[in-house]
Amino acid sequence: MDALPRRPWWRDISAPAVMAGFITVLVGFASSAVIVFQAAQAVGADQAQIASWIWALGLGMGVTCIGLSLRYRVPVVTAWSTPGAAMLVVGAGGADLPEATGAFLLAAVMGALFGFSGVFARLMQRVPIALAAGMLAGVLLRFGLDVFVSMNTQRVMALAMFATWLLGRRMVPRYAVIATLAVGITVAGLQGQLQLQTVHLQLALPVWTTPTLSWSAVAGIALPLFVVTMASQNIPGVAVMRASGFEAPISPVIGWIGVVNAVLAPFGAFALNLAAITAAICMSPEAHEDPARRYTAAIAAGGFYVVVGMFGATVAALFAAFPKELIACVAGIALFGTIANSLASALAVERDREAALVTFLVTASGLSLGGIGPAFWGLVAGAVCLVVLRPR
Repeated sequence: MDALPRRPWWRDISAPAVMAGFITVLVGFASSAVIVFQAAQAVGADQAQIASWIWALGLGMGVTCIGLSLRYRVPVVTAWSTPGAAMLVVGAGGADLPEATGAFLLAAVMGALFGFSGVFARLMQRVPIALAAGMLAGVLLRFGLDVFVSMNTQRVMALAMFATWLLGRRMVPRYAVIATLAVGITVAGLQGQLQLQTVHLQLALPVWTTPTLSWSAVAGIALPLFVVTMASQNIPGVAVMRASGFEAPISPVIGWIGVVNAVLAPFGAFALNLAAITAAICMSPEAHEDPARRYTAAIAAGGFYVVVGMFGATVAALFAAFPKELIACVAGIALFGTIANSLASALAVERDREAALVTFLVTASGLSLGGIGPAFWGLVAGAVCLVVLRPR
């Protein structure tokens, strides 16, 4: 019997999904773009080359979000490696831009091989769902808390946004986050906090940098970038996907991200990977009440990322025009449902409850060792607890 044809993706898209995609890009770009700018400067990039970095990263994230989400019909959200960018800021080791570009290319090829070979997928199969959910809740806790922390500095705006979300969840659940963002922008505008005078329309153009390789760049950039991207980004990214109830063939997903990264590395795509925090926005109930249609939120995010790439400098200024409390509130509120679901999943199985709790606490603590972030160490700590506490 022939399989039924797939429903066209444009029939699955909705306003909440598009808004979830926009918030994904807003949060991802506004929270870490400055680190990318600093990373580019650390390896000697000029203004045109920095704009090319944003072009390459935006295009790479857009192509992978759209292509992989359409292919597998699950929300696959990608991002640049923020820990990788931070590592470049402090540890480029005097490498020039061609050497750094060669290191980016090598790390991307290694990521593609690690994905297509199935090594990464086999590693992820060993992570229990309770630990994945505990890690996700720990990663997202700060975002939920920031909604209320924002009330210390922007009480009227934060309270208005929270009240809007609360009423929206009661009356029009699908549009609660959209209404929250609209109210936040309105309050910021009335208070004169939107710095739109700094926004000017300007296209970014790609700039090719011919890669070279040196042993110092391989040891000081390529290998650490590969390890940090896999451990701090891709492992949590897959864990977030699983904790949110989605499954995708991990080997080709990681492999194709590496391929796109390698193609765009000479233009400034230093590291692409699965997203964790921003992915959770597209996978949340706020994106769509039907999980099978949430992949369109990732497609929308991909479209917005392409726009970010084309108008890199303009979009950077636009996002910078929003008060940081507005971004913190809309991000945290958009993640309320995911935080609740993650905590419920983490604590659902009694025999794994203590290990999941340790995973949650270590991840939420912000612990960083060896340049690798708390999400990885949370999973390690939880795994140790499982080994010790589970009956033989």
